[in-house]
Amino acid sequence: MQVKFLGAAQTVTGSKHMLTTTKGKNILLDCGLFQGRGADNDTLNRVFAFKPENIDAVILSHAHMDHSGNLPNLVKQGFAGKIYCTPATYDLCEIMLTDSAHIQEGDVSYINKKRVKKGKAQLKPLYTLHDVEKCLRHFQTIPYEHWYTINDEVRFMFTDAGHILGSAAVNLILSDTGKEIKVCFTGDIGRSSDLLLKPPAPFPQADYILCESTYGNRLHEPIEEAEQRLLRIVRQTCVEKKGKLLIPAFSLGRTQEIVYTLDRLQTSKQLPPVKVYVDSPLATNATNIMRAHPEAFNEKVIEYLKSDPDPFGFNNLLYTRNVTESMDINSSTEPCVIIAASGMMEAGRIKHHLKHNVGDARNTLLIVGYCPPESLGAAFLAKEKFVRIFGQQFEVKIQIEVMNSYSAHGDYKEMTEYLSCQDKTKVKKVFLVHGELQVQKDFKEKLTAVGFADIAIPAPGNSFMLE
Repeated sequence: MQVKFLGAAQTVTGSKHMLTTTKGKNILLDCGLFQGRGADNDTLNRVFAFKPENIDAVILSHAHMDHSGNLPNLVKQGFAGKIYCTPATYDLCEIMLTDSAHIQEGDVSYINKKRVKKGKAQLKPLYTLHDVEKCLRHFQTIPYEHWYTINDEVRFMFTDAGHILGSAAVNLILSDTGKEIKVCFTGDIGRSSDLLLKPPAPFPQADYILCESTYGNRLHEPIEEAEQRLLRIVRQTCVEKKGKLLIPAFSLGRTQEIVYTLDRLQTSKQLPPVKVYVDSPLATNATNIMRAHPEAFNEKVIEYLKSDPDPFGFNNLLYTRNVTESMDINSSTEPCVIIAASGMMEAGRIKHHLKHNVGDARNTLLIVGYCPPESLGAAFLAKEKFVRIFGQQFEVKIQIEVMNSYSAHGDYKEMTEYLSCQDKTKVKKVFLVHGELQVQKDFKEKLTAVGFADIAIPAPGNSFMLE
């Protein structure tokens, strides 16, 4: 048995790990897009380090694009097997992969207009809506806590990872010449104190663990303080300075958490009477899917629903859908809150809002999620004086605030607590994935300190034997 690390190895995006069984069957864990790596993204996403037709099955941990976003391309290039995921993950992939295809097609159309004028050959999108429709026919949903047999060598069970709706750790039992090898791929590990979702569930004892490490050297701000800090920022920006508060947020998870916080503030009559825009059709659709899965909510949200049946809707909250409505927000001078994708500020409507508002000191940019080193979001985090948006340079006068309490990823303490369900003496090796190298080195020290004996940090392309 062998595991090979093909993405999210010493980096955070492009999650892709391949298990090869004794009989030569190939099981792919996730098939995500590389993001935030500039011009390298296109080649990394178009060219697989394996032949897609040689993959027998994909097991998908969750719907975020850095885990699921390259599945249509995998099918387009010859993959013919099943894609296994939880029911909620399928619901989300249906809208998120469709949205991704729209972006791929739109971006290439824009670029090709310029290439035609220069006499250059036209480019093709990574995949199209047709490719997504074909891909979705390969999905098969498996509920949590249910063992499923793929073949005589591989069976698996999903356990709730608490990261986003439908997210799962993948627990595998690999049969190898009369013995069993137990592997856990954690996917992305959620928060024990998530605002909306249940905490991550314990998982069965494993021999090998592929563990995410995004915030392996950081402690998040207490989630209990998030509500009042967000309220202070809204008041300071929209009431005192009469400006706009821009919140770049992933359409799935982060957006709903922020809206839920604002909903609670509105219910308690603390929120100022300013308009709040969720300027993302994808976020609107994802919110509707969240509404359809109340079984995923934690006890606090279930209790809140008794007094407010819609935690994602209140007076002055407006969900925009078309481009005209989005443009109207930019032309308006009234104070407001704008929540828009993408969280890394690499694409989406947030870039248009930044273009119009980055040069005004009355405005505030509130960063609530992870931004890869080469992303636009990272430039703001680094407090650079000038940034490039749509090829133009802008002076940064907007006030920048950072809140990591809204992260959907556990910090090092929460991830260590998640792993505490394991008998460390029975864990042969922990592989750290989905993290920047220095963060992984720091997290390795923390895991060593609590008793994990053998911890590896695979580089891209590394493979290891599982015995």
